[in-house]
Amino acid sequence: MTIFCDFDGTITKSDNIINIMKYFNPPGWETIKNDILTGRMSVREGVGRMFWLLPTSHREEITHYAIKQTKIRTGFDQFIQYCQDSNIRLLITSGGIDFFVFPILSNYPIPNHDIYCNSCDFSGKQIKILWPFSCDALCTKDCGMCKPSILRSLSANDDIKIVIGDSITDLEIAKLAKLVIARDFLLQKCKEQPLPYKEFDTFLDVVNILKQIKRGEDL
Repeated sequence: MTIFCDFDGTITKSDNIINIMKYFNPPGWETIKNDILTGRMSVREGVGRMFWLLPTSHREEITHYAIKQTKIRTGFDQFIQYCQDSNIRLLITSGGIDFFVFPILSNYPIPNHDIYCNSCDFSGKQIKILWPFSCDALCTKDCGMCKPSILRSLSANDDIKIVIGDSITDLEIAKLAKLVIARDFLLQKCKEQPLPYKEFDTFLDVVNILKQIKRGEDL
């Protein structure tokens, strides 16, 4: 079994990118956000445009705010421990940015090489997002951080692939999963598609779902 777990809004209780934008409130960011959610703009283009609205002179304040305001979803410690005890491979696949993803996850026993996210360039006047994990030849969604490409490159055909997520950035990888453990926007899309899913609120729910799978219960 391999688990591909989202970060913002999944591991964390809320989306760090949205929180940053709401707090600093650069003009035009909400229109970009709505264009992403409705599919009028790709995630790569939209996230890149939103961060371009922020000056690099605010780097320290933005970083401090992103880390300080983050709240981790209940049960995350127990979830990590269960994965380790059960020999389940856990990969963090995040559409977030390295300047807050890595510091927050440094409090948990997850190797850096199992964390996949976007990176950031603060060398100019505006914040520039970099995309080290862009779409492979099989994806045309312009994801930016392409979670389906990560899944294809890191899992075998016979792996049981579990996706845990909440947002539009998890939808394409969810289509490739044996089971989606979902909440919020992704949960609604799983119902509409339909995709095989279980609903969760905390990571204690996730652990219980994984125990059901281990006992051989129907997904």
